Amino acid sequence: MSGLCLAFFGSLVAVAGIGYAMVSVPSEENAAALSENNVYYWEDGTQMVATGSGQNRQNVSFDRIPEAMRWAVISAENKSFYSDSGIDPMGIARALGNMARGGDTQGGSTITQQFVKNTYLSQEQTLSRKFKEMFISIKVGTKLSKDEILQGYLNTSYYGRGAYGIQAAAQTYYGKDAEDLTPSECAFLAALLKGPTYYDPAGNESIDSSASPQANRERSEERWAWILEQMRDDEHLSAAEYQQAVKRYPMPQGRKATKGMTGQISYLVDTAKRYVLKNSDISEAQFDQGGYQIYTTFEKSKVEALAKAVKKVEKENIDPKREKDQHVQFGAATVKPEDGAIVALYGGAGFENGHFNNNADTQGVPVGSTWKPFVLAAAMQHGTYKTNGVGVSPASKYNGNDHLKILNNDGSYVLKKDNTPFFQENESDHPWGYISLRKAMEQSVNTPFVQLGMDVGMRKVADVAQKSGILEDSFAGLNPSFALGTSTPSAIRMADAYATFAASGKQADPYSVTSVKYRGAELPNFEKPRVKQAMPENVANNVTDVLENVIENGTAQHAKELGRRAAGKTGTTDENKSAWFVGYTQQLSTAVAMFREDPKSHKLLSMNGTAGKDSIHGGDIPTQVWTEFMKVALKGTSDPGFPEAEKIGEVADGVGAPSPTPTETETEEPEPSDTPTPSETVTTPPPPTETETCGPFDFRCRDEEEEDGGTGNGGTDNGGTDGGVSSSPDPTETEDPGGPRGSDSGGGLFGGSGN
Repeated sequence: MSGLCLAFFGSLVAVAGIGYAMVSVPSEENAAALSENNVYYWEDGTQMVATGSGQNRQNVSFDRIPEAMRWAVISAENKSFYSDSGIDPMGIARALGNMARGGDTQGGSTITQQFVKNTYLSQEQTLSRKFKEMFISIKVGTKLSKDEILQGYLNTSYYGRGAYGIQAAAQTYYGKDAEDLTPSECAFLAALLKGPTYYDPAGNESIDSSASPQANRERSEERWAWILEQMRDDEHLSAAEYQQAVKRYPMPQGRKATKGMTGQISYLVDTAKRYVLKNSDISEAQFDQGGYQIYTTFEKSKVEALAKAVKKVEKENIDPKREKDQHVQFGAATVKPEDGAIVALYGGAGFENGHFNNNADTQGVPVGSTWKPFVLAAAMQHGTYKTNGVGVSPASKYNGNDHLKILNNDGSYVLKKDNTPFFQENESDHPWGYISLRKAMEQSVNTPFVQLGMDVGMRKVADVAQKSGILEDSFAGLNPSFALGTSTPSAIRMADAYATFAASGKQADPYSVTSVKYRGAELPNFEKPRVKQAMPENVANNVTDVLENVIENGTAQHAKELGRRAAGKTGTTDENKSAWFVGYTQQLSTAVAMFREDPKSHKLLSMNGTAGKDSIHGGDIPTQVWTEFMKVALKGTSDPGFPEAEKIGEVADGVGAPSPTPTETETEEPEPSDTPTPSETVTTPPPPTETETCGPFDFRCRDEEEEDGGTGNGGTDNGGTDGGVSSSPDPTETEDPGGPRGSDSGGGLFGGSGN
């Protein structure tokens, strides 16, 4: 037994000795040599752009690294650096145990181990690599001085924004050489080493929606102050030096466009990079080190056509010299139905113009009435509380008058926080009377869809939207206003959700990358998303049939210029803070958003007065952009139209609708005009009497007659275009939907949590 034990331990010593002898000591020069470009490719396989960290890396000698920077990282990362062996046995054991269970490998806890990890050639997460890393760390501790190790660590660490090493970081964040950094600036850069995604005050919402500028600033400032305290407590700063350093947070410079990251390329790369990071175990630091080939879904001709359409319409309508035309922004995206491939997007003015937020893949801009198709789809699929699960026909009639009190399913009024009734507004006070849901969609009348949403159940509306492709993280509260688009999904997600209607209910999550290679070897996890049936085929086809009418006779008639069958919906929000158009053919689904944003607070601004108009509607400029783009994108392709929509559901009118119920016909209701027409007239029910019933709740008819304008003839004047989000105080909403907007992730394309 003793012999066996001796043999076992002897073999361990031999293995350790061999491992120690075989590894070499790394250096920052080797790490710099490993830096490569990442190459992105268009959908057809041609090169889009090569971008990486190779040009943003420069090693500096120990004497050019400020003493404050050295002590900042030691105080923050490894106080015992100058006295320890460079190895953390407990940390290594913890990492090996995690790996054995299939979890994260975890990094070394000493500066020596982190230096070894920074300079390691392979990014494989394997036991053999971890053992090799351990042997290298031991050898580094015996072969290199502590000053050499610290120099190597600071020259190879990743500070974010593509900057590797202290010199690149000093230039990137403060526009100066490393040797000129102040102690306060050194503490800021040391804070970045905890994770630049979450400690860069410029924000990194394209990577994680929780990494907003505000949240990152708070995290950064807290850690910066803590590091300065540690330096003082460790006697690396005098009391006077500490007071001077902590006096003011050293806000760094804003982001700058790197080589090749200009125009729409910057947003395409941003979207593809985010997709790669979400669908792999590659860290941002590893990715930015380069060596990856990323094959995307983006079609160059369509990307260029979309940017050209935005610029053309913008030039025709927006004059930056007018105050109300300043800070106007656009975001747009195009997705292939029944596939999910993002073929084009418009993210903004470009990184080179200081616009780093990707407007195509950001949350925070309410979608307004473009949400109403999800309410209608839920009603056709699930019915209302009155129909016992039987779907509701688009011919069903609801009260379209302005300033209506909304009912709960038990007949009681929806109440605000002060226990007074909640009134829903339309954009105009036009007396529509009872109109079909088809007509209400055509003219974007609010009140029918708010009451319909309550009758269906907002949870069911949310479920339909989510299955169609909208991320739950972008949902607003499930109160009456939810039916009117207080939610804030990205343009990519809206295009994808409408693609579900175009594909007769088939949905595939949006994707931007088809394959990724690392130095020629293909990586897993980049298969196309699975196509699934999100809603019954005929429900989707009937939504399309209704949305075709929006273009033919309703608020989106600019889209008729496309010259082929298309369907879509306009949207405008409360206080005119955003305007949308989302439309589709069977080949492409495109969403266009327009809004104004305060560049400092990032709060949305009203567009009343923008482009010289009283207000901007989804049927105006956004629809013009959509039409300009789709004409080019679909040029030379066939016009397949849409599958025939079969009659669906039963006519289930809202409370108080005239009786007998009109039957559904194939003829469309005409658009209102200044001259009354017989087909426009809605029969007015007689006032309720003690013996007459009017729906299940008599008091509703009395209140309508006395307080809400009655149920008479809808009149002949056009009631305006898109109904905005309710201007009445919301019964449960606590935040203004037009507040600061967040970035995606959210909801964004790849799971961000939103504003």
